[in-house]
Amino acid sequence: MKTVIFKALTSSQVVLFPENLGDRIPSNHPVRLVSTVVDELDISSIMSNYKGGGTSSFHPRMLIKVLFYSYLSNVYSCRKIEKALQENIYFMWLAGNSTPDFRTINYFRGKRLKNQIHQLFSEVVKLLQELDFVSLDMQYIDGTKIESAANRYSFVWRKSTEKHKAKLEEKIKTVLQEIDAQIKTDNKEANQESLQNIDTALLKEKLAELNTKLKQSPKAVAKQIEVLQNEHLPRLEKYEKQLEILGDRNSYSKTDTDATFMRLKDDHMQNGQLKPAYNAQISTEEQFITHDSIYQTAGDTTTLESHLNGFESAYNKQSKDVIADAGYGSEENYEMMEAKAIDAYVKYSYFHKEQKRAIKNNPFLPQNLFYNQEKDFYVCPMGQRMEKIKEAKRTSSNGYEANVIKYQAARCEGCPLRGMCHKAKGNRVIEINYRLQELKDKAKKLLNSELGLAHRSKRPIEVEAVFGQLKSNNKFTRFTLRGLEKVNLEFGLMALAHNLRKMARIIQNKGNNTLQNRIRSFITHFFERLNFIKLKNEITNHFRPVLKFAA
Repeated sequence: MKTVIFKALTSSQVVLFPENLGDRIPSNHPVRLVSTVVDELDISSIMSNYKGGGTSSFHPRMLIKVLFYSYLSNVYSCRKIEKALQENIYFMWLAGNSTPDFRTINYFRGKRLKNQIHQLFSEVVKLLQELDFVSLDMQYIDGTKIESAANRYSFVWRKSTEKHKAKLEEKIKTVLQEIDAQIKTDNKEANQESLQNIDTALLKEKLAELNTKLKQSPKAVAKQIEVLQNEHLPRLEKYEKQLEILGDRNSYSKTDTDATFMRLKDDHMQNGQLKPAYNAQISTEEQFITHDSIYQTAGDTTTLESHLNGFESAYNKQSKDVIADAGYGSEENYEMMEAKAIDAYVKYSYFHKEQKRAIKNNPFLPQNLFYNQEKDFYVCPMGQRMEKIKEAKRTSSNGYEANVIKYQAARCEGCPLRGMCHKAKGNRVIEINYRLQELKDKAKKLLNSELGLAHRSKRPIEVEAVFGQLKSNNKFTRFTLRGLEKVNLEFGLMALAHNLRKMARIIQNKGNNTLQNRIRSFITHFFERLNFIKLKNEITNHFRPVLKFAA
């Protein structure tokens, strides 16, 4: 029987020279890219926040490297990062064998990095621009809703709060009037007038006045004052605080007051689920994220101007082209981009529908009615004139005012086409926004141009592919931090990690292609000189697994 030989186990042996962790890390591994990129970043603003004195601190550049690489590796928990620093050779090499605990990592991420993440992100994007990965001349913009870390069932709704507050105010007015009647006040009308709008300040003032006057009040009155003081006043304060938190929103979560309830299609049937969430907006180019921003509104329309201003502030320039879907197509946004000298390849509602035959050939639609520009009237399909009756304004949630003109037919009663024309009780009225029509025509011309068609075909594989990477491949479907500032920080780290991951993949692919071409070139030139065609084919087949590995 042959002797079985095992390899020596050296884990318990003492070595003269310790092993270098860097020798075990491939030259094209993403961790080396993270280290190189962070070494090039300007972190003077972060360094200036350190006061000095006391014990030594972990270097912020090392902690930035660890955080960037952890998000690149889909490790978001500070406790898991602490564990990786003790077990994972990539984290150990990156940190220089430093072992900050999870509290240190969490403090650095939440406090020191909170207001600096966008500056670091823009510096990485500028590096991408220098390497010709992006040009910053175009932005493919879209948004997605990402669930908050808040409790899904601890909600506050504006309508419910306003309704309960109004009921409570009426109850307080009634109680105060009963007290006034019982103590037979002389200025009853003045008191009733002062109670038109109840708030906590007025109620506290009234209670203080009653307590001063009624030092020896009857039992019934004392009981009513006690109810106002201990029950009604705290509830009124609660409702006022809730309305203050709501601001312009319709809802928020009690466990993350910055999160708004939005409809998320995240179940297997893609049914709408109302959950606390944030609206994440990104700009991409060549599937790199060039800018990101977080909003508390569910709609995309009102976010565009702020998002573009953030891009301009970060890079001191504005993109020439902006490409987005119909969610951003509004008069306000078109005018804003026109003022910024941006070519807006932005669709509007019914952009695709209006190009279909059914819409083009429908004689009852306002855009298909005959218009006499000289005398300013429309003509309905029955030949009746629709005269101008009114000019009106429509105000958006951002405060933008749009001008519309109303036209009305003189007599629709008895018209045989009325059922197909409109269903209103009176004569038909149409609203026309001439400025919006002008802007839509300009957008349509751009979208149907050769460059517009190219942008339209590329847009779905730009932004949607990035969201697919973040939410599906990286499993980032819910924030782990709470509050708007921390959510901005977390999404900024995710965007940075995405860019670094993509950059590393491109560099690795270039390296593999170079290795593959070198192997093929060696085989071809060597055997062509020897004229061993048959042998060349055999050796090529022998090297095929190597070629496959290099690919």
